[in-house]
Amino acid sequence: MKVLMCGLGSIGQRHVRNLRTLLGDQVEILAYRNRASSPVLNADMTVKSGADLESTYQIRSFTNLDDALNEKPDAVFITNPNTLHVPVALAAARSGCHLFIEKPISHNLDQLDELLCLVEKNGLVTFVAYQFRFHPGLRWVRSKMDEGRLGHIISAHIVNGEYLPGWHPYEDYRESYAARAELGGGSLRVQTHEIDYALWLFGMPRQVFAMGGHLSNLEMDVEDSVNMLLRCEYRGTPLPVHIHLDYLQKPPQRICEVIGDAGKLRYDYYANEVVLHELGAPAPLRYSFQDFDRNQMFMDELQHFLACVRGEAQSMIDLREGIRSMKIGLAADQSLKSGQIVDL
Repeated sequence: MKVLMCGLGSIGQRHVRNLRTLLGDQVEILAYRNRASSPVLNADMTVKSGADLESTYQIRSFTNLDDALNEKPDAVFITNPNTLHVPVALAAARSGCHLFIEKPISHNLDQLDELLCLVEKNGLVTFVAYQFRFHPGLRWVRSKMDEGRLGHIISAHIVNGEYLPGWHPYEDYRESYAARAELGGGSLRVQTHEIDYALWLFGMPRQVFAMGGHLSNLEMDVEDSVNMLLRCEYRGTPLPVHIHLDYLQKPPQRICEVIGDAGKLRYDYYANEVVLHELGAPAPLRYSFQDFDRNQMFMDELQHFLACVRGEAQSMIDLREGIRSMKIGLAADQSLKSGQIVDL
């Protein structure tokens, strides 16, 4: 198998390491590198001093995308900044390559209809990298909801807060894509896992309202704190879903609470557990994933993508699904700027 990586920052290098773990020498890895300025990173996000990417990962690099695509890769991993995703995806799709696209697909809807038409016409596999759908805790939450253990669900509360300057210790946060509008940064375009798994758990909302903005002293030109309210429908009845995102919390927080008239679920990513409280139960039911390795989510999504490429599975998060998730974030952005409820 031949793979082209378009972008070799932290997430691109993670996928390279995982590809080597899964496929070893059976995969040839190429890279399209526009800036070629990324350091070699260890799995713990520390810099590997004195190393270069090409020799460390046994890859061949290109500074021209057409030259890289002329090597006829089977799949292209699009791991560059958000604003650059679609041009690369279009070029790769025209070359007949399957697409693994880091979330979100883009920063706006421009040319996505063209991309969708192209991949469906050519029968290409597309996968949008929302790895939290592979998290055992969230899968347990969904299974209990599907079993009806909560009864009639009346509300959900989701939080993702983490201090941006601590994300990548090797770089100045002000230069990161997450902090720059020109690269598709901001909470609503970077902290999108919660938006995606809300879609997965509760369905597409009918309305979105958001408040927040750049509320801190962090030096950036994008929003760093957002509260949004989604008007969903779950099993035929209205369901309000609240999502809070921020670049500020120390220590970080990542939770999902789902409340029903027969019980309550609380998923806590950092506590490594989900707790189910059921009315009338003598004690709460706890599902612990203390030994869970975060990288396993990335391994699982990669194995799923490779199975799709081999024709053994259907993409769980294809381009259409990724666009639906992105529309929620764009609606929240529109509401944030207008102060109005946005219909979907």
